[in-house]
Amino acid sequence: MKSRSPTLEGFRIILHCPLFGFAEIAWRWSFGAAVGVLSVFSFFEYLDSLPVSNGDLLLLRTRQPTLISRAVFDIFRGSSFRLLETVTVLAVTLGVAWVVVASLGRAATLRALVAQFRGSDGAALQHEEKSWVLPSLFALNCFRLGTALAAAIGYLAAVLLGAVASQPSDPSPGSTLLITLTIIMLVWFAWSMVNWLLSLAAIFIVAHGEDTFGSIVAAVNLCQNRPGSILAAGTWFGLAHIAAFVIASSVVGFPLGFAAVLPAGAMLGGVLLVTLLYLAIVDFLYIGRLAAYVAMVELPESPVALSDPGRAPENTGRPAAALPSETRVDPAELILSDVPSY
Repeated sequence: MKSRSPTLEGFRIILHCPLFGFAEIAWRWSFGAAVGVLSVFSFFEYLDSLPVSNGDLLLLRTRQPTLISRAVFDIFRGSSFRLLETVTVLAVTLGVAWVVVASLGRAATLRALVAQFRGSDGAALQHEEKSWVLPSLFALNCFRLGTALAAAIGYLAAVLLGAVASQPSDPSPGSTLLITLTIIMLVWFAWSMVNWLLSLAAIFIVAHGEDTFGSIVAAVNLCQNRPGSILAAGTWFGLAHIAAFVIASSVVGFPLGFAAVLPAGAMLGGVLLVTLLYLAIVDFLYIGRLAAYVAMVELPESPVALSDPGRAPENTGRPAAALPSETRVDPAELILSDVPSY
């Protein structure tokens, strides 16, 4: 029986079962909207805490850049601690919320995908109930959150190291830019690989009921056993992502080209619509690639049969039953190793 291609299974899922893509959009965009609303609310609360004196208002109304900058400096002076406090509280709150929402959303999505590949028989559903292990997903997403924090620290270190390379006495902007970009690229590559591996490990938590570390080990074993399938899925879905980005970038140029004719609201609305469509396509491609990985786990490669009584040998082209009787070995016939030596 010919094995099914995991990459084609992933594309089949997003084309014939679009509800998976809409489910991914639902929980991702809901969390994104909550982050945006909370960030805007926190920003305005921070601005509301800034003291503005009558002298600052007078300087702001002069419309002189020098006086306005002096007023802004006086307004924001001494508010760095409140800003740091706001950012810290917001980051911790959103991090905990992301761990919970991402764990619930990913568990629901993976459970549906596993059921899609296994069918709806009773044994599969019973196994899926046992694989609903939220604590392991919570721990795995905490690891992902920790890697993101480590990557942010790495980006900050890249900027600081780049600044050290250029001294006021001997400025070297080229070296600063090269060092900063090199470190940022290395940090991004390391973070993306670890984050991808942790995302892949979530499949084994839901599908096989593995714990956090067991799922990571299983993900590493899958990469070792099926590197070709993983590379093929990543390549094809990556190319589709690039094509979607190129098309979206080209379409965005249409409303921008009519900037002198269209009102600003219509132009920004068109750009926003194209951006949302692009983000929706990206989420569909992500769920398709995830479905391909699930197919690798649930539909393993079928081994090639070495001896099949109904299969014709490669050198004769005839069925095994059609071979002459003289070419067969009689099990009752003695061979040299069965004859006792004298």
